[in-house]
Amino acid sequence: MVRSGVLSAGEARRVAVAALGLHARRPAGAVDRRHVRAVLRSVALLQIDSVNIVARAHYLPLFSRLGAYPTGLLDRMAYRDRELFEYWGHEASLLPVAVHPLLRWRMARAARSDAWGIARERPGYVEAVLAEVGARGPVAAADLEPPRTSPRRGTWWDRSDAKRALEILFWTGEVAVATRTAGFERRYDVPERVLPAAVLAAPTPTEDEAHRALLERAARSHGVGTARDLADYFRLPLTASRARLAELVEAGALLAVAVEGWAEPAYLHPAVAVPRRVDACALLAPFDPLVWERARAERLFGFRYRIEIYVPAAQRRYGYYVLPFLLGDRLVARVDLKADRAAGQLRVLGAWAEPTADPAPTAAALAGELAALARWLELADVTVAARGDFAPLLARVVAS
Repeated sequence: MVRSGVLSAGEARRVAVAALGLHARRPAGAVDRRHVRAVLRSVALLQIDSVNIVARAHYLPLFSRLGAYPTGLLDRMAYRDRELFEYWGHEASLLPVAVHPLLRWRMARAARSDAWGIARERPGYVEAVLAEVGARGPVAAADLEPPRTSPRRGTWWDRSDAKRALEILFWTGEVAVATRTAGFERRYDVPERVLPAAVLAAPTPTEDEAHRALLERAARSHGVGTARDLADYFRLPLTASRARLAELVEAGALLAVAVEGWAEPAYLHPAVAVPRRVDACALLAPFDPLVWERARAERLFGFRYRIEIYVPAAQRRYGYYVLPFLLGDRLVARVDLKADRAAGQLRVLGAWAEPTADPAPTAAALAGELAALARWLELADVTVAARGDFAPLLARVVAS
């Protein structure tokens, strides 16, 4: 219960963890699509990233909430059964197909844009690529590449230009992702052969209506957040979002609240509980919605987090692919991980504890999660390198 429209810092943390389904008990038996759907109701989308140093980004949030599950289940739901589709949600994302009408405003904006260089440089080329997809789909950019004996540039079906054209058509909604190749390359087709007919026939809301619905979904997933936090969830324009949030408060769909220690006003989704306690225990992907808005993660948890994939190795503070560790309602540690599939090892390249962490329980819980992650990835062992202030204790616990 929120008294006087004010949340304590602890309440805000617990709301955030619970809203994203991280406090729920993991299934005792086999994970099926009902469990995946329940996670998607909490997180609203799964961000996609091609980096596969541990597992691909869209697989990890499900593991954080469900434990071991067959990744092929998510692939079937997305690319065979068409329960999900790819589009720009929070960056490239997998989203429930019911969200498609709410993102058509973005497709319409893309269609009106004059920022597409290839359309100016090669008049008629984008349209020709669309016709080719309609005739041959599903196709990847490589399928439109000239034969190896042809020049790499200057031909009609130049691979880089084809890729640019396909990305334009993807933004505008004129093509959809039908599937992915073994190398994770998109294969495109026309929407009529990818998306369910009922979804394509659904009415298109106005841009304001779509923004209100997306902000309400963002608030349900975040539990509590500032206007900037909620706009960021689906990458909505901030100024327009502030106006739509005021309308949602007026309609009773959101509650305006203050959060202890936050400089900006916040919004609470009334359907989200404010639990007295959360017993979360999870390694989080760098693109998990609990931490992807880095300023919010710092506000909520006092946890400064930056992904260092694109930082030169010598300048990285923590490592290439660092996963925060959530225990209870705190981010208590971080580990730099690599799945060494050739050696059959989950390698902890570095481990660091937060000042708030209780060392022994944190090490025990983290070791358990690392072991579970290794089993899910079909790796035989967990090894811990000597880098980081938490590494010596974690190595002893893992070894024991």
